[in-house]
Amino acid sequence: MTDAAARSHPGSAPIRSAVIGFGTSGRVFHAPFLTANPDFSLDAIVTRDPGRRAAAEVRHPDARVVDTPDELFADAARFDLVVIGSPSGTHVAMTDAALDAGLDVVVDKPFAVTADEGRALIAKAERLGRRLTVFQNRRWDGDFRTLRGLIAEGRLGDIRRFESRFEWWKPEPSASWKTEASVAEGGGILYDLGAHLIDQAVQLFGPVGDLYAEINRRRADTAADDDVFLALQHRSGVTSHLWMSAVAPQFGPRFRVLGSTAGYTSWGLDVQEPSLIAGAQPTDPGFGETPEARWGTLGVDAHSTTVPTERGDYGEFYRLLALAIRGGGPMPVDPTDAVDVLEVIERAFAASDRGHS
Repeated sequence: MTDAAARSHPGSAPIRSAVIGFGTSGRVFHAPFLTANPDFSLDAIVTRDPGRRAAAEVRHPDARVVDTPDELFADAARFDLVVIGSPSGTHVAMTDAALDAGLDVVVDKPFAVTADEGRALIAKAERLGRRLTVFQNRRWDGDFRTLRGLIAEGRLGDIRRFESRFEWWKPEPSASWKTEASVAEGGGILYDLGAHLIDQAVQLFGPVGDLYAEINRRRADTAADDDVFLALQHRSGVTSHLWMSAVAPQFGPRFRVLGSTAGYTSWGLDVQEPSLIAGAQPTDPGFGETPEARWGTLGVDAHSTTVPTERGDYGEFYRLLALAIRGGGPMPVDPTDAVDVLEVIERAFAASDRGHS
């Protein structure tokens, strides 16, 4: 959908929004896009951390900063939407409470820890007549948008193998809930980055039949997995190989896609996250544009040519969300898609014979 088609009703009152959590999620991925979109107002931020509270007050002076979600939900009549950017293990309880408070909900991935929990939340939202969606923002990465377009245009022929990676080198883990949370709390790289990689693979090639998994914890100071490989056999016939690692001293290509007539390879991650961390705003000229030197290549080995990378656009999620809330259109991410991802994650743990720990 184009930007123009994704605009909501001009002149309507903004959708009154609150963000729970002001770590990387709330500060980088949600607040900037809510404030950049006139269809929304950012009216409250929940954080009890003094440093984050001070940052929130400086960056968003019109938003009320409160210490706890309970304070927010007690005053729920002042809001329409809550965005849940708290640690993974709290997503179910937070979403449950937000629905009880009569709010529409955006919840970060992973949607829940188990598929059954996710299904229960979807059923509750339907029963209460509330809107519920999951922030699978990587669907709007520039390289993924480019690849999706190339496949739709048939420029690779029949896809045979899809390789996808999120890798970095962090042999000494930093102190955060992500390294302290157990798998039972939604911790580990499979729930974190795997939720993105699996979602992208399923969006491109459909449901997963057989799978193979290698799930490892390489760093002693982490509570859950930090080095994972998945092989997914899609019912469409495509094979996906997915890598996610915090301990990769050398990186592979972000995407390597092999088709019957051509391949596509790209390197490096989408530019939006590092730009936002560095202080860029979604409204800045050139935001989301990948430099030409980092464009991917399409073709057959030495005969490959560069292909311009589409502009990355996480803001599209919120434009589509505004349309859904105001006009009854589809949610930007169907939460049942997130349940499908959780089913694959649960199957991967079972296949690796590690179980939830």
